[in-house]
Amino acid sequence: MPLEIIGWVAPRISSEVIDPSGPYFDLDVIKKTAQVHENGDFDRVLVGYFSDAPDGAMIVAHAASVTTKLKFLLAHRPGFVAPSLAARTFATLDQLSLGRLAVHIIAGGSDADQAKDGDYSTHSDRYLRCSEYIKLMRLTWTRKEPFDFEGQFYKTNGTQSHIPCFQRPHIPIYGGGGSDAAINSLAPYLDTFMLWGEPLKDTEHFMTRVRNKSKENKEVLKFSLSTRPILADTESKAWEKAHAIHKKIIELRRGIAAPKPSNVGSQRLLSAAAKSEIHDTCLWTKLAVATGARGNSTALVGTPDTVAKAMLEYYKIGATSLLIRGYDPLTDAEQYGKELIPKLRQLVKNYDKVHNASLKN
Repeated sequence: MPLEIIGWVAPRISSEVIDPSGPYFDLDVIKKTAQVHENGDFDRVLVGYFSDAPDGAMIVAHAASVTTKLKFLLAHRPGFVAPSLAARTFATLDQLSLGRLAVHIIAGGSDADQAKDGDYSTHSDRYLRCSEYIKLMRLTWTRKEPFDFEGQFYKTNGTQSHIPCFQRPHIPIYGGGGSDAAINSLAPYLDTFMLWGEPLKDTEHFMTRVRNKSKENKEVLKFSLSTRPILADTESKAWEKAHAIHKKIIELRRGIAAPKPSNVGSQRLLSAAAKSEIHDTCLWTKLAVATGARGNSTALVGTPDTVAKAMLEYYKIGATSLLIRGYDPLTDAEQYGKELIPKLRQLVKNYDKVHNASLKN
């Protein structure tokens, strides 16, 4: 199965160890970061959503204008824009980029962050709203004639879009979450379910739960898994680098206690960390603890060979999309493109050849 590798584009350079500097919206940073990922053989880049951030659709539009083949995954929170309007916006952006857009539906894991934009819905309601939102977007993309829609959260009459998606029948839809509410509400309606980097056994078990719920979906559900690779030319240097990153995070957060997350995905990462600092071959959980597991925060540490082999194991259990983001985002993306991605693609190619041959026999 084709492997998809996803990176990260933002309007300025920052991370857990790099304080933001410069303008909040830097066109040159967007251009350079997008082009580094395209030249590094990434398939797609995620443009995140934050309650205080520039509009992601505009970032995608600019990044698409300075690249030719790089695809985009635009994070979007339902609840602030009507789904029919969002559908037309995304379809327009898909046309503008000649079919390079996907959308990542996120319910929002923080009540406080949702409140910044005026949303006071409960966690479970946000996920129920997501499923309804996706249904209405898909109808807007695929129905040729005006239609009516009535659900728990949305009601429309005579809805129609004169702009279809460039991709048919519509752009791919990603989403995720660690709770039962996330699985129940999203799995039947997504093309790709996104996961954070947990131990292999935990990941495989979680995938089974999602697959069982996604059977309502006529399409085969795919999985994407996110980690933070930390690379060096020797194992010892890679671990020195990893511990230096941890030290820097602790220094920058001095006097600030790591937040206790309310979302189940973060709680799962911290639970894995409580069991062991290192899982499988090189999955390191200490950085998740240091940051309160806010998002993608478990690292794969080692040489490019070691990390590529660890990523292959996730591919073997069904994660055909792998999102990788560094703590020095631009420099690390360049390193991934030169040292990690070629090795990973070759490993996947070799595995698929042997696996497909065994299926034929």
